[in-house]
Amino acid sequence: MLLSVIIPTYNEAAGIANLVRQLHQYAPTGAVEVLVIDANSSDGTAELARQAGATVLLSPKPGRAAQMNYGAQHATGNILYFVHADVGIHPDYVATIRQAVAEGYEAGCYRFRFDSRHPLLRLNSYGTRFQGIMSRGGDQTLFITRGLFERLHGFDEHYCIMEDFDIIRRIRRQARFLIVPQDVVVSARKYETNSWLRVQLANLTAFSLFFLNVAPTRIARTYKAMLNYR
Repeated sequence: MLLSVIIPTYNEAAGIANLVRQLHQYAPTGAVEVLVIDANSSDGTAELARQAGATVLLSPKPGRAAQMNYGAQHATGNILYFVHADVGIHPDYVATIRQAVAEGYEAGCYRFRFDSRHPLLRLNSYGTRFQGIMSRGGDQTLFITRGLFERLHGFDEHYCIMEDFDIIRRIRRQARFLIVPQDVVVSARKYETNSWLRVQLANLTAFSLFFLNVAPTRIARTYKAMLNYR
């Protein structure tokens, strides 16, 4: 079972090379292909990813959903593994994902922990072991069989935000979904730039608008207006 790791990027020079190296380092020879789908980064992300051993493709359309769909179209693996550029991968990811698929799980994600020991962030991390949709997110990475991904017609490019929650909601209507009892490491940079409460309020607002079927463009504008970005 070949894993195609698909990483959407835009100005992720700070961490992309380390992520690509981790993905290769932790994988048996020939077990994975790493595709970085870039949206015209201006900081050298594409070249750093290429030097680290990734196949780099320029997405004809920006936005994570469109970039991940484009990556899936060019992937050759029968398992697709979608990973954000600022995530630290679990060393056993290949064996764990293969075992999950062999046991009948067509999709799943990991729990996560932050690269910070702040007690409130540890509380957030603890919540990712539960099944609720509000405990999910793209930072937890997502593996899915090619067959299921194609049956779902991939990510819905209507969503310029919340695309990960939308596809997980659709996955659960059709297939078994596993929360792997292992952690990936997630950057705490959003919380370091904003307060914990501010990020929680922004997340809650985005979820509320998502469940009310508000247009994704409005959700994105509202979410970004509530946070500072560095």
